[in-house]
Amino acid sequence: MRNTAIVLAIAAVFAAAPVFAQDATYTTGADSGFFINGNAGHSYFGSGRNSGSDTGYQISGGYRWALDNGFAIGPEVGYNDLGNIRAKNVFNSQPVVADNKASLHGWTVGANAKYNFNPNWYVSARTGLYGWDGHGMTRDITPVSTGRSGDGYYGGLGVGYDFSRSFGVGVGYDYYRAKKNDINLSTGLLSAQAEVRF
Repeated sequence: MRNTAIVLAIAAVFAAAPVFAQDATYTTGADSGFFINGNAGHSYFGSGRNSGSDTGYQISGGYRWALDNGFAIGPEVGYNDLGNIRAKNVFNSQPVVADNKASLHGWTVGANAKYNFNPNWYVSARTGLYGWDGHGMTRDITPVSTGRSGDGYYGGLGVGYDFSRSFGVGVGYDYYRAKKNDINLSTGLLSAQAEVRF
């Protein structure tokens, strides 16, 4: 049911795209168009027995419409993995995925906005629904390690620099709410970002 709802939400967002499409461009920042955004950095699990930090990444894509001078907004979909990745083991024989650590991954669907306050510098924001799967310790008197899945939300802010109309880099912070009954895997991700626009 949860996956069906996410698929329907994605379809509805992109089906509505022609209604809001505009030919307008603005003098600073990118024109209307598609984008792919990737970020990687440090994830922070901040809840009791699941607290800790790890390596995480997010990849998303979507479309933005130029609405006013320097401002664009549109839909996005994405995927992330926010826990139990040991980046330091990529180039040796140790396991890249750590056992017995809190982990969280899932799909996002929402909205993305970008504002260029001069021709190169910008601020960005994103928010939406988060369909997640995770693993961690329960909050019971006698905690157990278990897996859970559910629906939550996400939100983030960033700042960056556009080298051209088709490429920019930045830094940002995103929060992913992943809480269900006896387990809380809500996680923050502080990351470096890169975006390609078409």
